[in-house]
Amino acid sequence: MKMRSTILSLLFVCAWTSTLWGQECASSQDKTLSPYFFVLSETSEVDQLPLKSTDVSVHISGVIADVSVVQKYVNRGSRPIEAIYIFPASTRAAVYGMTLFVGDRKIQAKVKERGEARETYEEAKKEGKSASLLEEQRPNVFQMNVANIMPGDELAVELKYTELLVPTEGIYEFVYPTVVGPRYTELTEDTAPASEHWIRSPYLQENELPASTFDIHVALSTGMKIQDVQCSSHQIKASFDGPSFCAISLEASENYGGNRDYILRYRMADRKIETGLLLYEGEKENFFLLMAQPPQRVVPSSIPPREYIFIVDVSGSMNGFPLNTSKEVLRKLLAGLRPQDSFNVLLFSGATELLSSQSLQATSANLQKAMRVIDSKRGGGGTRLLLALKKAMSLPKEENGARTIVIVTDGYVSVEKEAFDLIRENLNQSNFFAFGIGSSVNRYLIEGMARAGNGEPFVVTDPAFAAEQVDRFEQYIASPVLTGIEASYEGFDAYDVEPLSLPDLFAERPLLLFGKWRGKAKGRILLSGTTGKGPYEERVSVKQDLCREEHGALAYLWARSRIATLCDYSQVAGESEVEKEVTSLGLTYNLLTPYTSFVAVDEVVRNQSGSSTPVKQPLPLPQGVSNKAVGGGGVPEPTTSALLLLGGGILARKLRRRRREGDHRDGGEEA
Repeated sequence: MKMRSTILSLLFVCAWTSTLWGQECASSQDKTLSPYFFVLSETSEVDQLPLKSTDVSVHISGVIADVSVVQKYVNRGSRPIEAIYIFPASTRAAVYGMTLFVGDRKIQAKVKERGEARETYEEAKKEGKSASLLEEQRPNVFQMNVANIMPGDELAVELKYTELLVPTEGIYEFVYPTVVGPRYTELTEDTAPASEHWIRSPYLQENELPASTFDIHVALSTGMKIQDVQCSSHQIKASFDGPSFCAISLEASENYGGNRDYILRYRMADRKIETGLLLYEGEKENFFLLMAQPPQRVVPSSIPPREYIFIVDVSGSMNGFPLNTSKEVLRKLLAGLRPQDSFNVLLFSGATELLSSQSLQATSANLQKAMRVIDSKRGGGGTRLLLALKKAMSLPKEENGARTIVIVTDGYVSVEKEAFDLIRENLNQSNFFAFGIGSSVNRYLIEGMARAGNGEPFVVTDPAFAAEQVDRFEQYIASPVLTGIEASYEGFDAYDVEPLSLPDLFAERPLLLFGKWRGKAKGRILLSGTTGKGPYEERVSVKQDLCREEHGALAYLWARSRIATLCDYSQVAGESEVEKEVTSLGLTYNLLTPYTSFVAVDEVVRNQSGSSTPVKQPLPLPQGVSNKAVGGGGVPEPTTSALLLLGGGILARKLRRRRREGDHRDGGEEA
């Protein structure tokens, strides 16, 4: 009787789901572009999990990291497939190469204008040739398409990128993002441009391990004695070969650790940091990078009263660990306010909730009132960030008051540029500090909001480090390290210098200048500003013997910095002008950009019919993110629940069986 009741319940849910699904399809014009849960079908004709593994090799020499990423794709089905995979990237990555491996053939990719690259790829796919296409959907989100993976195939695609590692408070950090979190958008499926369709990606359920393996090896060569090496995200093995070289690998238990950012931190003995001038002489252009020693922080004896506006994300993706951590961050931030300070709290998801129509004095009663409101939230709904920002910026402000706006979110939205522009247009003497909370936050948004608002970004991936980040925040806002920073040149013909203007320096990190130079390597670079003690000046000599062949990455790093600046200010410069200049930079320096892509085509026709089945590789939910982050966009909650109920058990069993089969072939162990 109990079994019969269960079956009837399931049939009822199926019928209910079908009805709702039909209603939803009838109003597809109103359906937003949303991520969805992946349900593995029973058919074996099409391999729905083509990505087998991601293997990363990192070589860090001084302050420059060179990274190789190898993605292996397999087809265990009986029909040709096209694999489509959305994956994250470092916000500072300059992607300069891609190679496709088909059997013993090695095909070097070419960089082309985005539209031309897509046409080349689609033509190759139709002709039955194996091909790969790499496109940038965001500076930290890439899309890989691999066409005509034949039954029994194992193809590999290698990406190569470089990035600059800049220490903060004497600590170096290398981050390799592993998963793209589900994005919230208000665009509908019918009106969204093609560049936004990646948002509609399949996701596994919360706590389900990734469907592919992940491995990363780091060779760290610093030139100075390494004090310690730590990884807060994964279990690692560190092997030293001398005082300034360390090899880092993952423990075997981390085979399926691709559901959270890989974060490696290290520091030198006596907290020394690498500063100085790097020069590179190219065939047509010369490049330089200056990393100048930052001044020591001086905390003033008297800090004027300040007003703080806390904007807190309480949407569905924040449910659980991210929101719980956010509450701890807010509790500590509020506790650090002084009675002469004032504050307000704005909570947002699909709508906004304001603590008070105007800022309150930081009395004990008002602080307790704020925490009661925050503690009552459990996380749910969409993520309407722009609405929250507009609301906060419209709040009345004292004419001569110093306002600091703090944004706490995981950043799972698709309106990054709109947020940057809104912040720039409404600075009103405010500094913006962004706290990213979660195991795989949208660093493009977090870093971009802080940069646009002349503030500082913070990322909390582990609750154990939340207090440390709050302490840093309180220290930064109390006293910037350096203000009014300017650069000048004596006898050194520098041009195309990045950044265009130097913002106030809140963190103790080196002053950074990229640029090109003409003529001979001689003269001086002068940096000036104001510290808590008074005027600051740094003079750096330019010498010919600083030119090194191994500094060739400076060309990529300079171009990447210029591209980031142009894209950040696209609304100011005009979209068409930005597109033209960024495209030119991408083609000139062989870089992946929003307007240039890498495409590789194997000229051997392998699929005579030319037909194949597109397969989207399912993504794991970032560790700590709940199922509430998926299933929005007009999909009724019962529909999502029914899909979970009907598909979850099959999916979990098949994934476990798939991993066991793969591990048996590779001689590994199941994690």
